[in-house]
Amino acid sequence: MTSVAHLVEKTTEFVRDHVFPVEREVVADGRVMDDALRLELQKKAKEAGVFGPLSDPRYGGLGLDTRAQARVLEAAGASLIGPLAVNAWAPDDGNIHLLAHVADPEQQQRYLAPLAAGEVRSAIAMTEPAPGAGSDPSMLRTFAEETDGGWVINGAKHFTTGAQGAAFTICVARTNDGPTMFLVDADNPGMRVGRRMQTLDHSSAPGGHCEVVFEDCEVPDAAVLGEVGQGLALAQVRLAPSRLVFCMNWLGLAVRGHRLAIEHIGTRTGFGAPIAEHGLAQGLIADSEIDIAAARGLIRQAAETIDEQGPASSQAKHETSIAKTFVSEAVWRVLDRSVQLHGGLGVCEDHLVARFLVEARAFRIYEGPSEVLRWSIARRALRPAR
Repeated sequence: MTSVAHLVEKTTEFVRDHVFPVEREVVADGRVMDDALRLELQKKAKEAGVFGPLSDPRYGGLGLDTRAQARVLEAAGASLIGPLAVNAWAPDDGNIHLLAHVADPEQQQRYLAPLAAGEVRSAIAMTEPAPGAGSDPSMLRTFAEETDGGWVINGAKHFTTGAQGAAFTICVARTNDGPTMFLVDADNPGMRVGRRMQTLDHSSAPGGHCEVVFEDCEVPDAAVLGEVGQGLALAQVRLAPSRLVFCMNWLGLAVRGHRLAIEHIGTRTGFGAPIAEHGLAQGLIADSEIDIAAARGLIRQAAETIDEQGPASSQAKHETSIAKTFVSEAVWRVLDRSVQLHGGLGVCEDHLVARFLVEARAFRIYEGPSEVLRWSIARRALRPAR
């Protein structure tokens, strides 16, 4: 059996040898990250033995627990497209976990098996234009009406990540019994993928963030994922691991940016000395070291809790909320310092740190804005006193 340390080493080598060579083309030179490139990179990941850190071995994955994932995905995250290359990028990461824990055997065979194997991509349609659901799922407006033998879904979504080219979409809709998840195939005539929204983060994944409309979208009873009315409870199964995978991946990019800054200031001289010898530059390096160490510790603590108590446990939700809040802000600070330490070159896309910083900005919003997570963290902390 391959040790986790050896797997981290192999993942590091894979990203260096196969991902870095095409990274600049995608991140800075305008090459579109499409499914052809995704499949090419994932084929190489399979050949290197690093594909599927989130997937079961039945589907060609590595079968890692969350603690091992933390180490491997930090290595994969050294490139913006590294997690995608190993099949550990949103929204497929969370959907793989959700389907593995919630889908019935037929749904697992039809949807999970090809997704976990990297043969297809998926999407999840939850967020809606105002006044619909965003951070508050109780504002959900998309509605599914029960019919004889099935359901009819009507509503509008946006920020549906990966929708263009996804083989299927998990749609979250209200029913008379409460929010419910439905599996909707891409060829369903009642689902229409609309505009690809122009967002800051556009380099790292195919499919974009899209507007999606469900108009008299008919699905059978077999399309219900889990139980009717349990959609929000089932979302908790997906949420904690998905937040933590975000943290693992983005921490890897922050570490990369930090190392690039160290290399840069070691080669530049100003005011009679190498920049690396100036105290103010050393202060920025020290602060980034602290942020990286603290982020890594929070991720590993939350990973241990998920493995021991389950992803839907109260403690797992609390610790992943803390980790996601801190890590998303720490990643931004580290990458911002890297830009600063590169000087004028830091804001020029000749050096990738500028694009890293821009792409990382959305991390503080997706999977729960920092403000909402702080509110949730405080409520849990105050609960015993009440």
